Amino acid sequence: MPSSLPDLMPPLERLLQVTNAHDLEGIVACFADDYWLESPLHPARSFRGKEQVRRNWTQILRAIPDVQARVLRSALAEDAVWTEWEMTGTRPGGGKHWLRGVFIFGVANALLQWGRMFLEPVDESSLEMDAAVRQQVVGPGAVP
Repeated sequence: MPSSLPDLMPPLERLLQVTNAHDLEGIVACFADDYWLESPLHPARSFRGKEQVRRNWTQILRAIPDVQARVLRSALAEDAVWTEWEMTGTRPGGGKHWLRGVFIFGVANALLQWGRMFLEPVDESSLEMDAAVRQQVVGPGAVP
């Protein structure tokens, strides 16, 4: 039976709060022990277990100590929260860390149980739509 809609938001709000506080233990505590992440755009990056969440966030917080996350939009559906994220910060050496995308979370028992991640680095190139589509269908190095 799906969770009630109001019960779905507190785990997401808690994750956002502890992420912006750079609280590793708080981040890990938002996830179920057997959390399952599916990465449809990069299937090899899919995993099960919150220990991988810990390893991921240990690296992120160490490399980008000023990381900040925002949820730009969200929608509730059955037992899931659909969210649009933006994450920013400064990489080692001063480069910009900038991710945007959609993250869908399944929620039960006040924990994040599963996720589908469509979060990617922002492409700041000047490649416009026609050239991008041509590159997608022909391949990298396609003549503009």
